[in-house]
Amino acid sequence: MKISPLLALLSLLSITHAAVEPGDTAPEFALKDAKDNFQKLSTYAGKFVVLEWMNPECPFVKKHYSVGNMQNLQKEYTAKGVVWLSIISSAPGKQGFCTGPQAEANRKDQKAYPTAVLLDPSGEVGQKYGAKTTPHIFILNPEGKVIYAGAIDNLRSTNPADCAKADNYVRETLDAAMAGKPVPHPSTQPYGCGVKY
Repeated sequence: MKISPLLALLSLLSITHAAVEPGDTAPEFALKDAKDNFQKLSTYAGKFVVLEWMNPECPFVKKHYSVGNMQNLQKEYTAKGVVWLSIISSAPGKQGFCTGPQAEANRKDQKAYPTAVLLDPSGEVGQKYGAKTTPHIFILNPEGKVIYAGAIDNLRSTNPADCAKADNYVRETLDAAMAGKPVPHPSTQPYGCGVKY
């Protein structure tokens, strides 16, 4: 049976944009980190996990790192036992693509505190989660369920000064969930640069 090019394109689009939503079980993955070690999501079962899609060259990512906003969140919550995985899904030749040594150098330059920086150059994991922007945040509870998916905060801009004025959804979600309370906004519209698949 011959498939029309339009049908093939539509089926591809539906596959690549199948998003993980709050309440879903987080899909398992195994990726190499910037230090050339394999990291499996299931290794962190029983912990809160933040998945942060990032592109070090994206102005929206730079906004949060230039004033220490992302690093402060990483430092505060990893100190409380939260696992923070920064994921780079930029394809080779596209903006933000990093080798392991480049990603590690970026982490040091940014003075960032993720548990690990993971490399997803095929885009397979990003597409599995439906990661659309950098940043795009997914937060998982200790049972491996997605409890938040969306933006880092409510001010869609590249202005670093907005970080201090914004309602931070990552902090709001983790503080509520870690206290055993319902998450106020389980899903928000992510903003930023498109992931460079």
